[in-house]
Amino acid sequence: MTDAGRRLPIDGSLFFKLVRVVNLTARPFVETLSKTHQLSLNEWRAMVVLASHPGVAAREIAEHTGLDKMSVSRAVAALDRRGRIRKEPHPTDARRTRLWLSASGRKLFETIGALAAVRERQLFGGIGAAELAAMDKTLERLIAALRASEAE
Repeated sequence: MTDAGRRLPIDGSLFFKLVRVVNLTARPFVETLSKTHQLSLNEWRAMVVLASHPGVAAREIAEHTGLDKMSVSRAVAALDRRGRIRKEPHPTDARRTRLWLSASGRKLFETIGALAAVRERQLFGGIGAAELAAMDKTLERLIAALRASEAE
């Protein structure tokens, strides 16, 4: 194999495996919960951020999820149409809107969140605490490196 061939992503590469893990963990959501609750995966991701960081603006949802601004905008609009969020103008910046989960959004978050917690326990159940801590540290470093490269 040529040097160029070895540098290209292949299905055994760490990068491809990360993508695969994301896709495999998202599949049950897309196949069942999304249809049952009329909720896209990006809407769910936005809800996770709003549950963790109430009152943030869409820009912060994009930063926390890694989604592009248009995907977040569509997710926020869909959540708003279904009454799952509430909006308030930012107190010092009229161009921004602060977002919170509404009562129905919070209830849906709790319902799906309980199922997500079970899925997370299944996923990480066979991995020891030290390995999970090391993985968490590595993922944080990857996120920091990606953010730094975007800023350049």
